[in-house]
Amino acid sequence: MKMIFSAACLISISISATANVRLPAIIGSHMVLQQKSNVDIWGWCDPGEKVKIRVGWDTTQYVATGTSGAKWKIQLTTPVAGGPYTISIDGNNKILLEDILVGEVWVCSGQSNMEMSFNWGLPYQDEVDKATNKSIRFFHIPRTTSEFPQDDVKAKWVVCSPDEMKSFSATGYFFGKKLQEKLQAPIGLINTSWGGTPAETWTPKEQVEADTILKYAAAKLKPSNGWPIEPGLAYNAMINPITNFSIAGTIWYQGESNVGTASTYTSLFATMINSWRKAWQKEFPFYFVQIAPFAGYGNNSSAAFLREAQTKSLAVPKTGMVLTADLVDNINDIHPKMKKDVGERLADLALGETYGKKNVVYKIPVYNSMQVQKNKIRIWFTNAEKGLMTKGPLTEFFIAGEDQKFVAAEAKIEGNSVVVWNKNVRHPVAVRYGFRNAAMLNLYNKQGIPVDLFRTDDWPVQIEVNKQ
Repeated sequence: MKMIFSAACLISISISATANVRLPAIIGSHMVLQQKSNVDIWGWCDPGEKVKIRVGWDTTQYVATGTSGAKWKIQLTTPVAGGPYTISIDGNNKILLEDILVGEVWVCSGQSNMEMSFNWGLPYQDEVDKATNKSIRFFHIPRTTSEFPQDDVKAKWVVCSPDEMKSFSATGYFFGKKLQEKLQAPIGLINTSWGGTPAETWTPKEQVEADTILKYAAAKLKPSNGWPIEPGLAYNAMINPITNFSIAGTIWYQGESNVGTASTYTSLFATMINSWRKAWQKEFPFYFVQIAPFAGYGNNSSAAFLREAQTKSLAVPKTGMVLTADLVDNINDIHPKMKKDVGERLADLALGETYGKKNVVYKIPVYNSMQVQKNKIRIWFTNAEKGLMTKGPLTEFFIAGEDQKFVAAEAKIEGNSVVVWNKNVRHPVAVRYGFRNAAMLNLYNKQGIPVDLFRTDDWPVQIEVNKQ
């Protein structure tokens, strides 16, 4: 039996058998590529198809071949910061990417305090009006979840303008703005954040479930209709799709939704950081914000212990932290509005640690040691060699004797140490500073960097979680 095909039928078969070369959303016009790096450009095509790539900064023609899984990938070497450039991609179809810059790329992630934009009523209209800056680019990943790792998102790169800046992360913008000014290099900012989310949902599910303690803590999280809490759901949809894209580092503002599981946060946070670095195959810097004081956590110290857990996370290599406990103007608002200060503190941290800039003040004074001196305790600090200062009377110091009952204490600065006492505690053994949920701190080093909360004791604590 003979089979007869018309010419139209053959043309139809030919067309349907040939797919267009496609790119993920993160690879597009107006993007910023990480400078002086080997960066991946990738996408989808027919198996065996030759994809030719030319870039505007050199004369090399790069060629990638489609795999049996209909994917292609090529690695390019980027120059020093500059641009704009074009990238042409030729296969069964042609794609031209335009207005591409080479510079520094940072991921901005976390929950609502990172997500918080100028549209939330922040007091920075003057900053919005002057936000036109072609050297800053935004990529804003929308809220979405997936039970399985995804390879693309629905987003696009845009040039910084007042309209685009108003809906972007305020912390991320101020971070990028200061980097761009100080480095004189293009800055690419990838905002992937979601209000209310605990760190578990930003961590691969298998990593959480492989640890019995973390799995148990994740099961204790309170369900919500507004955001995901299950391990991996945000990671799969909002982090995994960009892990082939070369970055300089990450800034992170989260923790409020983990106050009830503070005792496991240090382990969880380290697991999350390490899983991201493994996915990117790079030990990039990871800088984060300590959560702010907030009265709504209740009359306990649960949030203080979460802040302590964040401080302990600094044991993870190439991490850094900035404080917010001196920036809050309303302890009844879980979203402090001083996002410019937070973003610029993160930028100073990156400028000093990642970029090696001199004369940048960013190191947090932290508790170093103590000595009992009769009925008083003297406290010494690291990163306070030039001395300490306060803005108003010293507050938030507490002292305890062997009964382990802390009472409010008086405190006095003497050089680079603080002397703490309470006349009713004749034999003091321990001091705590800032260990309240709504504690606003006012002790600084001479350079104006606030001192982190601390406790000199290691007594076991039972954190009573606020049930509301």
